[in-house]
Amino acid sequence: LKTQATHKHLIFVLNKCDLVPNWVVRRWVSKLGETAPTLAFRASTTKPFGKGALIDVLRQFAHLRHDAKQISCGVVGYPNVGKSSVINALRAKAVCKVAPVPGETKVWQYVTLTRRVNLIDCPGVVYDDPKAAKDQSDDADAVAVLKGIVRAERLPDPMLFIAPLLKRCEAKHVVAAYEVEFEGLPGGDGDQAATEAFVERLARKSGRLRKGGEPDTRTVAVQLINDWQRGRLPHFVAPPCLPRPEAEAEQPEAAANASASEDSDDGGD
Repeated sequence: LKTQATHKHLIFVLNKCDLVPNWVVRRWVSKLGETAPTLAFRASTTKPFGKGALIDVLRQFAHLRHDAKQISCGVVGYPNVGKSSVINALRAKAVCKVAPVPGETKVWQYVTLTRRVNLIDCPGVVYDDPKAAKDQSDDADAVAVLKGIVRAERLPDPMLFIAPLLKRCEAKHVVAAYEVEFEGLPGGDGDQAATEAFVERLARKSGRLRKGGEPDTRTVAVQLINDWQRGRLPHFVAPPCLPRPEAEAEQPEAAANASASEDSDDGGD
């Protein structure tokens, strides 16, 4: 936008803010606010958060274009971040189809918000970001899967992405979610063996077995990735260049919010 469409305005909307501790939301709002106006948001048609602030900003954009009868605001972002759910929350009803999987929105859809503001629901956009893959010490495929860009059911070998997933999630949250023994990955060459052992334990506990009593590791791996993408496993990326507080008092709140969010409307596209 800064180079090819300097006349357009940009605003960051941090959806699903109820899934992470409050201090993380505050710091990301502050950090991203250095680039563009940034709002924390929780998409829900019944109990949204940040709805009034976002509508006010959109109305201000319309006021700046006083020479135009209407303005159109595109809702753009990665797949499965809740773009359609944000629009539904602003309209307080289901005007866009949503699902907790990436790729649900396939074509542009225009939605009227006010007399002067139209919203455009867009399909997910995937950006090439090799730096992100390098920073996370995993390959680009793992980063794409864990960002929710790819449906777990379509992966040829979902087990390849369980070790990167477990590295990002604290062991206590994994134990709380599945009630299966897990002490974290040891690092190095032992990660793969520890990952396979955990998946097999989870398969046996949940009764996911193939003929002969062998653990169905593929089905369990798909379940783990889906749970990760849908917020059942609490996780977040700390704001850059900001130290993480020593106190972890807000961590249990994140886990509780993640469980509660399964009943909310902040699904995917």
